[in-house]
Amino acid sequence: METQHLVGVGHTLQTLAFAAIIFAGLWILPRLNLEAQIRRLPAYIYEGDKQSKRSTYETSAKKLYADGYQKFKDRVWRISGTEKLDTIVIPAKFLPEVRTLPDSVLSFPKAIEEFLFSKYTKVDTDEPISAHVVKADLTPALARLNPIIDAEVKQAMEEEMPPCEDWTPVYIYMKIVNAVAKVSGRIFVGPDLCRNKDYLDAAINYTLDLFSAQRKIQKMNPWLRPFLAPRLPEIKKLDQHRLKARAILEPVVRARRAAEKTDPDYKKPEDMLQWLMNRSSDHDRDTVEQIAMLQLSLTFAAIHTTSLTATNIFFTLAADTASIAPLREEIRRVTAENGGIMTYRALQQMEKLDSYMKEVMRFYPLGLTSFTRKVVRGFTLSNGQYLPAGANIEIPSHAIYNDSNNYENPDTFDGFRSYKLRQQGGATNHARNQFVTTNEQNLLFGYGRHACPGRFFAANEIKMILARTVLEYDFRNADGSQTRYANVYQGRTASPDAAKQLEFRKVVTA
Repeated sequence: METQHLVGVGHTLQTLAFAAIIFAGLWILPRLNLEAQIRRLPAYIYEGDKQSKRSTYETSAKKLYADGYQKFKDRVWRISGTEKLDTIVIPAKFLPEVRTLPDSVLSFPKAIEEFLFSKYTKVDTDEPISAHVVKADLTPALARLNPIIDAEVKQAMEEEMPPCEDWTPVYIYMKIVNAVAKVSGRIFVGPDLCRNKDYLDAAINYTLDLFSAQRKIQKMNPWLRPFLAPRLPEIKKLDQHRLKARAILEPVVRARRAAEKTDPDYKKPEDMLQWLMNRSSDHDRDTVEQIAMLQLSLTFAAIHTTSLTATNIFFTLAADTASIAPLREEIRRVTAENGGIMTYRALQQMEKLDSYMKEVMRFYPLGLTSFTRKVVRGFTLSNGQYLPAGANIEIPSHAIYNDSNNYENPDTFDGFRSYKLRQQGGATNHARNQFVTTNEQNLLFGYGRHACPGRFFAANEIKMILARTVLEYDFRNADGSQTRYANVYQGRTASPDAAKQLEFRKVVTA
């Protein structure tokens, strides 16, 4: 019996070993094949073993992309980053070619899913309803919503800023985060919830905890992620934010649905929550839990980039105080011409402010690359270079912004660069040089059909925050320096330093 038992155990172990070999073969062989295909592309090579290269990329990616761009210019190349596989970098000249490819060939959602580790963070990157609602409902409504947004910006900034009768140090990044959460909340969930403490806590901290979780998971050994990632405190916090958002929104959604059925005079609110409810059944996202998740995703997209962009501009103006006077004059004039309200028309007329925003983001972008995509099905570019399935691609946007073929004297910051170009006349000059425009030389908001659909709302919100602050305050670096605070770089990402303070003082009017 004992012998038979040992034989049985032996057969079981052999079967498990065979299964493990088959599994390893099914996973490893395609991976090796993908690596081999990627290695056929020319590489930007820098010294060091894998670990030291990762460290170099984390601290010096800006130089690496700039050097690689100059070396390869019009060819596809690859670079070793923080991921196990090299990333493929393609020149901007191929953008019109690849923008027409469907998600079944070149996918933005799958690239973001991989970047945010959606398996663990549970971020749904492939739901179509949010982008559709922003395009179909929010953007067309901006002209009539702008007075509401303006009033909300005014109130939010008054609540967040200290009196500042004399020079007062302010951590401006968090002030903007809080203000943007309130302003976005007014349009996303309406006036009753946008100042709800629990809603604001979930909205703000969901974003912060999501990026914290993403960074920690990225540093883990891929083999250990399934075991360690679910145990991260940040992952547990994300679950708590989702539960909180559901608890906050559920009674509101139920009350609105009940009113629609029972009250013939009921007027539907004009906010993102209602627009999502209107279209939810068409996209099979009609449960309260799904609607809550959609709201958190929208909040994540709205708060993060908007706050960082506005902070970037404040930091630049604080070291470029000569530009404040012409901006203030334009804002005063345009506001007066529009009855003292920052209407949609007024914001369009603030061309110097728009230009300054655009130049700041050219000079101090939030990332060194753009147009991140996952190759789902391999394809060949018009120059004969093949991009294999499973690879990630990107465009070296910061290097493009510093190419003299695209921008005259690119190393010189000129806040009114785009304003001057628009003054030359012509519809093309006017359109190409706006902050929200996406093209091969302006990739802040992406490119193609996946370009950020919320950029028009975000641009208006940023303009209102900047315009009201420039009208009401003088500001400068808190440390007394005249040099702009340096951005913090981590790999291909960049951001203003949230730990830096600016000093604000109320403008004395006669």
